[in-house]
Amino acid sequence: MSVPAPSPAGSLTARWRRTADSVSGGLMRVLLRGAGGAAAAVAVAQLHDAHDPGVLCLLRRFTGIPCPACGSTTVFIEAGHGHWAASLAANPVTVAAAVALLFAPLGPGRWWWGLSTGRRNALIGTALVLAWTWQLNRLGISRP
Repeated sequence: MSVPAPSPAGSLTARWRRTADSVSGGLMRVLLRGAGGAAAAVAVAQLHDAHDPGVLCLLRRFTGIPCPACGSTTVFIEAGHGHWAASLAANPVTVAAAVALLFAPLGPGRWWWGLSTGRRNALIGTALVLAWTWQLNRLGISRP
């Protein structure tokens, strides 16, 4: 029985194998990230059920004004309990960031790093403003 000769590096077969390997490797990384995130969310939810520490955000605790990241812990606590709508309502920007990080190995990570530094900073700044506006509305701070 003869073993087929390896394909030249630029052949269609070699390119298909590299693509298949990168997709399957990317899917494996997504699955591992998802499993790790799910385990962490369930653990945080169980810890929160056993001991609720109250408000964790120092800015909100001492001033009553939420920061843009307020609700991020609640996102994972609610997800750990399986309350998806409550998780999304706590901080949609955190949910979007978590989903982007989860699927980064499949391509969005390359898209992100392909952006200029100025454009990445503008996107981060916009996300922070949106998150802070959401928190001010959610907690009733912006209402008269």
